[in-house]
Amino acid sequence: MFRLFKKKSELEKLQDQYKKVLEESYKLSTTNRSESDKKQVEAQNILEKIEALRNNTKH
Repeated sequence: MFRLFKKKSELEKLQDQYKKVLEESYKLSTTNRSESDKKQVEAQNILEKIEALRNNTKH
């Protein structure tokens, strides 16, 4: 409730996007395997960005 006006950080945005893409990939896995694989690759790229951001904030 108190986050009503607080903007999401870049990390939070990427985490939301990662979750969304993984869900899409899972849904596609039963109907269209090649599209599901593309979503998996997209999710992996987002995860790499997340890890890079986390590493930059630690230093």
